[in-house]
Amino acid sequence: MNTAVSVLALLVALGALVVALGTWRTVTARSGSGDVADLPQDALGLRHEVAALRGEAATALKHLAVVRYDAFGAGLDRSSGGHLSWSLALLDDHGDGAVLTSIHGRNEARAYAKSITAWRSDQPLSPEEEEAVGHARRT
Repeated sequence: MNTAVSVLALLVALGALVVALGTWRTVTARSGSGDVADLPQDALGLRHEVAALRGEAATALKHLAVVRYDAFGAGLDRSSGGHLSWSLALLDDHGDGAVLTSIHGRNEARAYAKSITAWRSDQPLSPEEEEAVGHARRT
C-alpha cells in the first residue's frame, strides 16, 4: 500500500510540474524573454514600494505585551486587589520603544513611562516591566 501511495504522489507531482512548465512557457512567450528588465515600469515601481514598506514595518511598534498584577500583594488590602496594575511594552523589531506602567492603589493610580532601546532601558525596570519586555521580545 505504501508503494501505491508513493506512485500516486509521484504522478501528482509530475502533473503539477507539467502544468507549471506550460504556464511558464505561456507567460514568457507573452512577455518576451521573461527577464526582470522586461517588466512594465509600474511593476518595478511596486517592487520599490514594497521594499519601502518593509523598511517602515521594521520601525512599527508591533512587539506588544501586557503584564497585569496586584502591586500591593493579594492578601494585604482587598480593596486594591484584582490585578488592576499593569505594565505594557510597545517595541519595534530593533527593541526600541517604551514600557508604560500603571500602579493602581486604593485611593489613587500612578502612571510611568520608560524608554527602551535595543531591548534595554537606562532606567531601572520593575520585575513586571522586565517581564513585559521579555514577552514582547518573544512575539
